[in-house]
Amino acid sequence: MKVVYQTCCGVDVHKSFLVATIIKTASGVEPSYHKKRFSTFNNSILQFKEWLIENQCRDVCMESTGKYWVPVFNLLEDGFNVTIANPKWVKAVKGNKDDTKDSKWIGDLFRLGLVPGSYIPCKPIRILREFTRYRYKLTSCRSSEKNRYQNALTVCNVALDSVVSDIFGKSATSVIDYLIEQSDNSINHEEIASRLLRSLKKKSDSVIESIEGYQMTDAQKYRMRLVRAHMDYITSTINDIDTMIDSLIAPYENAVQLLCTIPGVDRNSAITIISEIGTDMAQFSNSKRLCCWAGLTPGNNESAGKKKSVRITRAGVYLKPALVQVAHAAVKSDKSPYYKTKYERISKRRGKKRAIIAIARMILTAVYQMLSSGETWNPTDLFKIDMPEPLKEKQKEKAIKQAKKLLIREGIISESQLVS
Repeated sequence: MKVVYQTCCGVDVHKSFLVATIIKTASGVEPSYHKKRFSTFNNSILQFKEWLIENQCRDVCMESTGKYWVPVFNLLEDGFNVTIANPKWVKAVKGNKDDTKDSKWIGDLFRLGLVPGSYIPCKPIRILREFTRYRYKLTSCRSSEKNRYQNALTVCNVALDSVVSDIFGKSATSVIDYLIEQSDNSINHEEIASRLLRSLKKKSDSVIESIEGYQMTDAQKYRMRLVRAHMDYITSTINDIDTMIDSLIAPYENAVQLLCTIPGVDRNSAITIISEIGTDMAQFSNSKRLCCWAGLTPGNNESAGKKKSVRITRAGVYLKPALVQVAHAAVKSDKSPYYKTKYERISKRRGKKRAIIAIARMILTAVYQMLSSGETWNPTDLFKIDMPEPLKEKQKEKAIKQAKKLLIREGIISESQLVS
């Protein structure tokens, strides 16, 4: 096989140390190996950097082991070509591996160009990604707390959620606060009715009926106060994170506004997409590569002429849910029926779940083209869906004429039959 890198280094990274193997290949000579072990402290990583420079090695490949590769990458990314490899591409044979052999194996594969590099965005995007992912985790945590709070009401014989549309609205919150403040399980009907706002006043009888006879002990009230306090704290933290995200996204505001022209994409979704893929699409060779990286393309698993599972991969842990959420909004959007029409066509053939994934892939493809060219959302086949009625009639007449010509040409019918 052709040697791609004459001098390169394979690195096996762990929490407290790393093992590096520099491979030098001269023409017509067996490659030479130089192995060394370093600590993951900063001064030791800098010694590793000097060792690479002394050996005139500028190409480094290491496995993405947890987050342990990040400190090494931070100190090497400026002056070196650092390739971060997915573990499945550099996994050694079980039973014949250790730290030294792993670094040598990684270096040998990388030397021959057999290791595809993972996408690592620039540092500002990486920092933005940390905040958006943290916000996603906090939002999920708040949703769990809301479910826990609602379950606590159900356990206490409070069926308020069957009457009100939002259990966390102003009226429902005020009623629940009243129940928690009571020393016993009695209620004042007039007090409950006075706490209801707007259209809920008409349902005062149903509200009172849903909470009358509730069973709530002091311990359960204390637990509900804890859950409520935790939800308020999470909401406050999310607001602080949003303020920081707004300052970090400022240099990419044009890209955010560009993505917001896509049906179903709001500002938060646009920021999440940019934090995951950045704005430089040169990192991906084409839109198909980006969709594959995001885990939105069917798998390719065929052997002996038999296709096995072709389900989408588990990649894109944060990007894929965001795009699916955008797809659900796009197929319900009144802004444009483009994705709605495509969703209905696909869902008839393939089902709703596959159709949503297909729409998410279409949106990501549009994102790739828009960030590459700087153009707003304007699909080439948009005229077929947003076509005015007179133009649709012309298209129908044209299609009928073409069908008639085809029938005559094939001899299925004659011109006299067609006239009659």
